[in-house]
Amino acid sequence: MRPRSTFLGLLFPGSALRHSTLFPVATAALLLGGCQTSSSLQDGPFGMQVEDPMRNAPPITQGLDAEGLSTLLGAELAGQRGDYRYASQGYLEAAQRYREPALAERATFAARFGNEASLIEASALRWRELAPQAEAPNRLLAAFSLQRGDWLDSLEQRLDIVEAGGHGDVTAFAEVAIAEEAPLELIVQQLREHLARPNADQLAHHSDVLLGTALVEAALGDTALAQRRLDQVALLDPESAALWLVRARLALETEDYSTAQRAAQQGLELAPDDVRFILLLAQAEIRLNNISAAEAQTDALLESHGGNEDLRLSLAQLYLEEGHPEPAQRLLQPLIGQPEVPNLAYYLLGAITQAQGDTDNALLYYRQVSEGEEFLPARAAAAQMLIEEDRLLDARAFLRIERMRFDNYFTELVMLEVQLLDEMNQPEDANALLDREIARTPDDASLLYMRAMRRWEAGDIAGMEQDLRQILRTDPDNAEALNALGYTLADLNLSGRLQEAFELIERAYEADPDNPAVLDSMGWVYFRLGQPEEALPWLESAYMQMPDQEVAAHLAEVLQALGRDEEARQLIQQIMQRTNLHPKIDDLLERFPELRPEHSPDLSPELTPSEAP
Repeated sequence: MRPRSTFLGLLFPGSALRHSTLFPVATAALLLGGCQTSSSLQDGPFGMQVEDPMRNAPPITQGLDAEGLSTLLGAELAGQRGDYRYASQGYLEAAQRYREPALAERATFAARFGNEASLIEASALRWRELAPQAEAPNRLLAAFSLQRGDWLDSLEQRLDIVEAGGHGDVTAFAEVAIAEEAPLELIVQQLREHLARPNADQLAHHSDVLLGTALVEAALGDTALAQRRLDQVALLDPESAALWLVRARLALETEDYSTAQRAAQQGLELAPDDVRFILLLAQAEIRLNNISAAEAQTDALLESHGGNEDLRLSLAQLYLEEGHPEPAQRLLQPLIGQPEVPNLAYYLLGAITQAQGDTDNALLYYRQVSEGEEFLPARAAAAQMLIEEDRLLDARAFLRIERMRFDNYFTELVMLEVQLLDEMNQPEDANALLDREIARTPDDASLLYMRAMRRWEAGDIAGMEQDLRQILRTDPDNAEALNALGYTLADLNLSGRLQEAFELIERAYEADPDNPAVLDSMGWVYFRLGQPEEALPWLESAYMQMPDQEVAAHLAEVLQALGRDEEARQLIQQIMQRTNLHPKIDDLLERFPELRPEHSPDLSPELTPSEAP
């Protein structure tokens, strides 16, 4: 049973409720009635008209008025009966009326109970507004931004936590950003700007920001500057386990395996239960070709964790990735006799057996991978293995049989075969396969979309539109199809069809308002309609979430149209520094050569005085 609330009186000491707990419903109704205007007091006990004694009373300036009390009681009662959405809305409304952080906090937690994403974010924003130094709302907002792929906003929230003296988990954020291929150039720029601020090195968790920055810089190839960050952390916090974790990873990245070995050992002394150090130590030993030492480490690790199945699989995967299938196979053997063998074990055994040159047995292992995360990778590996053995017909027969065995994966297996045929430079066979399977399943939206995109690449715009229209006949709110068709019409700038393009993209936005591709399309169609001012915020929002070269090219062209050439150059410069292949930017520069940047700024600046060790 949930405890009753006592927060009403505590929040509003001027209220007569300051010593109350949650009222029974009848008492609440009575009090609410007593707080109303004269209509409730017009009739006396004998039906006589009685003047309202509160008619000329001054307005309430402290504590609760009737509406505020009604809102809070409604929210509290809704929470008691499990209607967390209504409860959160009520608390949030009260937090707008009364500048009391605890109300916004209560709105946030009610929304979390109800798993109401939009309400959580709205409540957390109000909570942060009312309590700028509070850490919890920034953490929630950072998590939300990360969940929707807004890396820069998530980092900004974390750095705000650091500025307020809290721990922003910047190192953990950096690890996720690297693994998820986030826009690291923009992230490192934001981190460097923070580190360059006056007194940044005086903040409580400065070393966490330095470590996160070092990780990102190392991933970008700037290992020398990353190492200097680590030297700073060593002076600030030499007993930090995170420092040695990053040192070991950086040493592995730079192929300094002896240093990686020592760093992992040092970290293991500081955090003997941290599995990551044992894995790093094993990896360093493997790279040093000390396989027996690595096996001793992994055996000890398994023994200390009771032969944990997931850990055994991870270790086997590590050996296999490092090119040592025999230790990997020894690790997996104990799993084979179990009643339920994990899919990943069969998948890894297939890869091991394939590496040993035993194609037929490898195929048997791959086929034993049942439905789940490893299903498609196993079929792809098996088919690719057969193709490498010059057995294309066997590979195609294998995939056809698998489509019959696993109807749930029919579409994905067709798409896999199309992809393999493309890689074999057999587009005619790929197209024939796709046509045949669509004829059998004419409403398969994924196959229709795939064929539409292939037709677009071949310049068959009418065929592309035909497939997308077919999708929309069965699924009128398919955001992907709406966006693809609307964007194509806008991009081609087809005469008389721009309004149609706008309406299609508008429908896509209604169906999927957080999709950056849709935001980009909306900005681009506004630009094609001759409204660059309207286009700009859409494209800026799209670029924040998806900073690729196509969105950048659109944004730069809109900036140029608005007379903001220098901003356009800076944006183009960022993209050209990030990748050597940027055909969309090249096309833009052919049309607007004046936007070509004169030089590229150094992405590896010297440390500022406040950062120097």
